[in-house]
Parts: sequence; C-alpha cells; structure tokens
Amino acid sequence: MLHYPHIDPIALQVGPVAIRWYGLAYVAGFVSAYFFLKRVLIDSLSLSSDDVLDYFSYAVVGVIFGGRFGYVLFYDFLYFMEYPGSIFYFWQGGMSYHGGAIGAMIGTVLYARRKGVSAWRLLDLLGISSTFGLFFGRLANFVNGELYGRVTSFEWGMVFPGGGDLPRHPSQLYEAFFEGGVLFFLLFLGLKYKELREGQLFGLYAFGYGFFRFFIEYTREPDPHLGFVFASFSMGQVLCACMGVSGLIIFFVNRKPRK
Repeated sequence: MLHYPHIDPIALQVGPVAIRWYGLAYVAGFVSAYFFLKRVLIDSLSLSSDDVLDYFSYAVVGVIFGGRFGYVLFYDFLYFMEYPGSIFYFWQGGMSYHGGAIGAMIGTVLYARRKGVSAWRLLDLLGISSTFGLFFGRLANFVNGELYGRVTSFEWGMVFPGGGDLPRHPSQLYEAFFEGGVLFFLLFLGLKYKELREGQLFGLYAFGYGFFRFFIEYTREPDPHLGFVFASFSMGQVLCACMGVSGLIIFFVNRKPRK
C-alpha cells in the first residue's frame, strides 16, 4: 500500500497571486498542442503561422466554454439551474472533457468554413493534438488528489486524502498513460504510416479515447453526487460509450473517397 505524496497544488505563489499546477497543466497542454499543430498544419494545409494561431484560438475558446457547459449539462444540471449565475464561476472548477471536445469540434468546423479548408483534416489533427492536454490534465488531477479510483487490494493502491483509510487505484495515472501517451502513439502511427482518408484519424481518436476511458472508469470512483447513472455504469462510461460508437461510425463513413 502506498501513501499519496501530498504534493502542494500551488506551484508558485507571489503575494496573493497563486499559480496552481492545474493551471500550468492547461498551459502545457495548449502549448504542446499548438506547436504540434503548427508543424503539421503548415505542411498539410499550407496554412501560415498566423493562420495556425487563428485556428488555435477557435479551438481553445471551444474547449473552455464547451468544457464548462458540458459539466453543467452532464454532471450537475439541477444545481446550476438553481444557481445559474455560478455557471460562469470558472475559477471554482468543474470541466467536462466530453463537453470540451464538442466545443473544440464546433470551433474547428467554424474555422474551416471561414478559411475554406477541409474540416475533416482539421478534426484529424485536433484529435491527436488533444492527447497532450489529456496527459498533463490527468497528472494535475493526481497532484490535486482528486478523481481518485475505487478501493483496491493491488500493491500500488494508494491512500488519498479525502478518500478514507483504504488504498485506491491511482486512476488519474492510468488515464494519463493510456489516454495521453498510448493514444498519441497509436494516432501518430496512423498519421505517419497509414493511408487514412480525411476524417478517419479523428474517428480512431474518438473510438480510442472512448475505449480506454470506458474500461479505466471501472477503476475510478464515480462522482459522489451522481453515482451510477445507468445500471452499473458511471456518467463517464455512458459518455465514452457514445463517443466510441460515434468514432467507429465516423471512421467507416470516411472510408470511401468523396466526390
């Protein structure tokens, strides 16, 4: 049995200004995704550096607002309907990955239409670049001691603050490894060496994320205010099942060349 290392969630504090690891994780994810997109988009779609930065602003706004409204809709709808003003209290936390993904997709389609470029191609690259944010974000969840796993008897079970005296799965690290590292590696192989048509890589991303997280959720403690929302499935599993099926549909729909 391991004990949580009690990492200070504040990375740096200067007077009243505190910089948290969670905020730095968002920055690291966005910066890594930007440089990855910049390198690939300039070559594949003949976009300039200014175009890439312009597109990235669309995607980031989509992630932030989509993530927040996704959390409101999927995880605590009744509370926010009672206190609607708190929807905009971003500093209090509460973001949904699935909502952020939908927001980024909307931003991508809007930008593609404005520039007259392939939305599917942009979505392909959006999917693989989002794995950077997944990796750093889950590490930040571990630093905060949040979103921990269910009770386990495994040797690497860890006692988390707020999780009682029993060891639990460090499910944040599972997600960082599979949803961030392994998924990026698989998608990069598809991008580099496979003759995939536009949209198929995005389909693989949606399926891969849904697949990995669906099964990792069996080790993760459900949200206490929701519990299991359908049979023995958590909200995350329900959303991931929908995402995985959607990914398969997108992959097979895009098999044939378009007229």
